[in-house]
Amino acid sequence: MTLSYRVIGEINKSAVQFFQDSLTREVQLKAVVAELYREGFLGATIYDRAYSSDTLHVQIATGTKFNWLALNTGNVDPVLLLKAGFDQRRFQNKPFQYEEVARLFDQLISQAENEGFPFASIKLDSIERVENDFSGVLKMDLGPKITFDTLKISGNSKTNRLYLARFLQILPGEPFSQKKVEQAVRQIKNLPYLRWSGEPEISFQNEEATLYLPINDRKINTLDGIIGFLPNEFEENRLLVTGQFDLGLFNVGGKGRNYQLNWQRLSQYSQNLRVSALEPMVLGSMIDVGASFFLLKEDTTFLNRDFRLDFGYRFKSDNYLKFFGRRQAGDLLATASFREVEALPPTADFRFNNYGVQYQLFKLDDIFLPRRGHFGELEFAIGNKVILENTGLPPSIYEGIDLRTIQFYIRGELMKHVYFNSNWGLMAKLSGGLMENKNLLVNDLYRLGGLKSIRGFNENFFFANNYVYFNVEPRFYFDTYSYFMIFVDGGRLENSVQGLSIDYPYAAGLGFSLETGSGIFNFIYAMGGANGQDFALNLSKIHFGYTGRF
Repeated sequence: MTLSYRVIGEINKSAVQFFQDSLTREVQLKAVVAELYREGFLGATIYDRAYSSDTLHVQIATGTKFNWLALNTGNVDPVLLLKAGFDQRRFQNKPFQYEEVARLFDQLISQAENEGFPFASIKLDSIERVENDFSGVLKMDLGPKITFDTLKISGNSKTNRLYLARFLQILPGEPFSQKKVEQAVRQIKNLPYLRWSGEPEISFQNEEATLYLPINDRKINTLDGIIGFLPNEFEENRLLVTGQFDLGLFNVGGKGRNYQLNWQRLSQYSQNLRVSALEPMVLGSMIDVGASFFLLKEDTTFLNRDFRLDFGYRFKSDNYLKFFGRRQAGDLLATASFREVEALPPTADFRFNNYGVQYQLFKLDDIFLPRRGHFGELEFAIGNKVILENTGLPPSIYEGIDLRTIQFYIRGELMKHVYFNSNWGLMAKLSGGLMENKNLLVNDLYRLGGLKSIRGFNENFFFANNYVYFNVEPRFYFDTYSYFMIFVDGGRLENSVQGLSIDYPYAAGLGFSLETGSGIFNFIYAMGGANGQDFALNLSKIHFGYTGRF
């Protein structure tokens, strides 16, 4: 299909264009006329159409061009005009464009809605025409000023209304803002312990606006534990107690407080403990304060402690910024094997005080069980690292070593959920990290491997100072949040501290996630291959667990 058109009048031009069908051709013809309207030719018309085979021949007359003579501000508040981006020069001796006027009206109304005037209206007044030029005056009726009333929760949530009002920045007595209402809808989606049960509503009475939020509490508090008794290989006639315990409490007291505790002991000498707490909007501010402590005992080799203090601020509904201070400490446990060494061993005692920033972006339909959208996180920290002299090691190994150095790290993660239809979806994730210091130690390094990183390997199987890996996971949903899946993981890991060759681990497997009324059951069968592990059935891993929720 071909379109051949010619424009005559104050503008003269012609063109020939080709299309796959007649519908697309008609759309393009309308676009040509609309462009003339935007240039001020309000009387542009098609005065001749003729067909020749598959070609449409069109003649378009521009008509007379209309211009703005002036657009006066009238009774509109100058501050409101400034915030709306009004530039009077765009309406002086410029082509008359209705779209420009409509855009200005939308910006002024939107700005008024966010400053307490949701019923504002605007129009052109005193319109005059001088030959082909127009002039007019803006006339705005703000209507009554509306303020927010107390927030109402119409669902079964026990969340404290004052906390929620502060979190959403919708406080009684403040001017009504449509923008805040729209942001509130998005912000609640980013709270994992709340779920919408309907559509929010606004009631206007006595110059006050009451926002009704139909939200229900969500069962995401977790309590999970397992204990095992095994023969003790190191002490006769005694049992080895192993186990795991996870506790997560969210929105405690209805005020957004979160507490978590995770403990794990899988062997005689290795165990880890993680404790964290979050207090939102401290002293009525918009600053969240969080603290965490992590302890890792790696058999009889070393003991690591990590204390961190976070200060977070949500500057948009889906953007979160943290500043933090962190103290990491590592101590060598077994020194007997290093008494005759002549150089600093790869594992040693250190202290690392660092300060950093973390940025998070949430664009997920459900922060807890997402099916579409994306999430991103980037963290950077830098600080002073001190290597401590261990009295169990020869003093000579510390000679010539700069014991106080600058160390930094950066790590990031990007996750994407793709929704194809009600049954099919895809989760893809890319993660990476970099750590730099001339005195890096093994007990400094990133720990990777296991259910939350590269599957098919034991937890914390890999040590790395630089890493990047991906996870790709197609899913078949047989219920809203229950699915079967297959996956492929792969990455590149570098461990320069131990002088190992670059590792390219990979893994594949399948599994399912089943949501029940009281929790989630996960089962994953995975096979992984790397420099230190063959890709073989007898080395495959099964990751499974049930997390109870209340």
